[in-house]
Amino acid sequence: MNRTIPFLLQPAAKDYLWGGSRLHDDFGKEIQIRPLAETWECSTHPDGPSVVASGANAGKLLGEVLEAHPEYLGSHPLQTTGGRPELPILLKLIDAKQDLSVQVHPDDAYALAHEHSLGKTELWYVLSAKPKAKVVYGFNQDVSEKTVRQALKQGTIANYLNHVPVQKDDVFYIEAGTVHAIGAGVLVAEIQESSNLTYRLYDYERTDKNGNHRELHVEKALQVMKRNSSAAPRQPMRVLNYTRGCARELLMRCKYFQAERLLLNTESHRQMTDFRTEGNSFHVLLCTDGCGTLSGETCMLPFFKGDCIFVPAGSIPLKLHGKAQLLNVSC
Repeated sequence: MNRTIPFLLQPAAKDYLWGGSRLHDDFGKEIQIRPLAETWECSTHPDGPSVVASGANAGKLLGEVLEAHPEYLGSHPLQTTGGRPELPILLKLIDAKQDLSVQVHPDDAYALAHEHSLGKTELWYVLSAKPKAKVVYGFNQDVSEKTVRQALKQGTIANYLNHVPVQKDDVFYIEAGTVHAIGAGVLVAEIQESSNLTYRLYDYERTDKNGNHRELHVEKALQVMKRNSSAAPRQPMRVLNYTRGCARELLMRCKYFQAERLLLNTESHRQMTDFRTEGNSFHVLLCTDGCGTLSGETCMLPFFKGDCIFVPAGSIPLKLHGKAQLLNVSC
């Protein structure tokens, strides 16, 4: 069997009105978009597909490569809503210079029945947060449909929302149906189902550059939202598993994905650390700080802050070297 090698990805980009410049300034994204709100680092979604940026398939869409080589995905259940195997997850970097809209995502059952799409459960890993920054996470009390409608009409919906203080390295698991919003001054890495379904509930009466209000989806949002009170989420206990040159921290394991944080530091070691994979799944490495090298017998792939690497299932044995922090995502 020919064993595969990892490759870099080039992201798609979004210029939503709430975005800023930190993905340019802090992550070196050379993308001619202002503002730069999101980069879809690893995606086969038609609204923002990633492009392979290194190796034999450089210049091809990631989806094209996976369609030609479905074995790269491994043996886990695959997304098939488009009639062929596709990447079941999507990784983003999100820079919220302003508050995002108060929104909600449907679950798989509703999305498949009404939108011919997957639903959207997601995970936020906070890369940076300005002092007093907050996120919205559910309601602070049980609410009825009537209460929500009246609050939206009166512009008082914020009184019913959980506003949760946020800081660097926080983790938020946002199940489908949870009303939520990223607040101004927060920069996150988002791991989610491969879906672009967002039902906006409230958008602060903002207008775009043409003076138009963004579309709201109140009726659909009311159908899919959880209206019970949501306790502010507790941050998980930090449990680091140490090996020579690398520490690992599990951030989340759910039915959609597994995410862990790698803290790599082999500067004082002559021996590189093994990049261990679990099960027969692809892996996605997103470098959130520092730089290093991912190497194997037939490849050497340097990476820097902001780079995203796709590691196919069945890849050659790999080793990591450098001083960096990475997110390691698999299914």
